[in-house]
Amino acid sequence: MHFGKPPCYNLPMFRYSLGTNSTTFSRRWQAPATVIAFLLIATLACQLNAGGPEAPAAPIPPSEDSAESLLEEWESAIRSAAETGQIELAISESQISSLVSERLAELPDPVLKDTSVFLRDGKIQIYGISEQDYVRANVLVEVTPMVDPDGMLSLEVSEAQFGPFPAPDSLKNSISSLITEAFTGGIGPLATGIRVQSVSVDDGVMIILAEVR
Repeated sequence: MHFGKPPCYNLPMFRYSLGTNSTTFSRRWQAPATVIAFLLIATLACQLNAGGPEAPAAPIPPSEDSAESLLEEWESAIRSAAETGQIELAISESQISSLVSERLAELPDPVLKDTSVFLRDGKIQIYGISEQDYVRANVLVEVTPMVDPDGMLSLEVSEAQFGPFPAPDSLKNSISSLITEAFTGGIGPLATGIRVQSVSVDDGVMIILAEVR
């Protein structure tokens, strides 16, 4: 009985149709596949922005004059200490931001760039951008200034956020060392024979009180 459909063993028609449809399918998808390939290459060539914390306030642009003025004021305070035996140094956000940015820029592979330092509520907040391989992330580090029994100033990282995640302890320790070096490396050579007594941070100013040993 004939029902109007070719029998299932009509292989020549099936083979012909398959060849025709395969060619059409290939031509139809050739262009989209090329576009997808280009998009993948472009994605690999670009950085992934992981986002992260916002800056506590407006970014502070680095200034060579601000960094130099900090060193000049530190030198002046030490000269005055020859008579009084006491040192009092007030450091502004612009000065410390410029000094830290300058010191980090000297490193072969700085962990942070576009750095701003904020002096608020007893803590030093360091905000910057980290670029590692194909990942770009905002970084916010909270640092507490410490004075050890020998009268040496150190900076202890109390909290750090890398992109949307808390920074691991290993990264916090690394950042702490780099920031301490960036800050104390600038004024450290001038602090020979000086014993730091206290450090206070508030309202955009850090005040260091010290004495001659």
